Amino acid sequence: MTTPIDPRELRVSDAERTHVVGVLQKAIGVGLLSLDDFTARADTALAARTRGELNAVLVDLPGLVSAEAPAAPEPKPVEIRASMSTVRRRGAWDVPRALSVRNRAGTVELDFTEARITDPVVTVDVDVSMGTVELVVPDEAACDLHVDTVVGGTVSDRGARRATGGGTRFVVTGLVKAGNLNIRRPTVARIGPLVIGRHWKLTWTDRPDRRRLG
Repeated sequence: MTTPIDPRELRVSDAERTHVVGVLQKAIGVGLLSLDDFTARADTALAARTRGELNAVLVDLPGLVSAEAPAAPEPKPVEIRASMSTVRRRGAWDVPRALSVRNRAGTVELDFTEARITDPVVTVDVDVSMGTVELVVPDEAACDLHVDTVVGGTVSDRGARRATGGGTRFVVTGLVKAGNLNIRRPTVARIGPLVIGRHWKLTWTDRPDRRRLG
């Protein structure tokens, strides 16, 4: 006789892991989790292999998970596609809670430094093949990198995980095949109160804590 499998030992899919991260995002919005709590639990969820491991991050979050009344599905990520082309988002553009970047032999640059971001956590799922994706995150933002599949490509995290605090948290997932994923802070040069931005935007500041040569 075959021994029944414990439901907690059933394997989980990428879609289930992503759904749980979305539930954790809701928990931040209603004050059940801090950003640090979210980071720890999102790491566990994205690394989970079984139903038991995945459910463990949700058991103490009342009202978000109900067996009798399943939660409404998360909104679909906004998709950005590039196929042998270049896509750029700069300046004051609206950032959704979830982004899906699909790049085939193209270039995608997403600059979040001046973007309008309303959610405390933004997830970016990338699928890069023979192309380049560059993410520019603000100085005060935090970045959690969970790109575990890299085949013949590179993932560069130039200080992106360092944060000054109080900003948006970016969760980057996905895969890279014969391509490049670059995550970095904005490039600026400061000469006293003069700030020269990456796109030659000049501003003035009298805040000593914001003066650096990057």
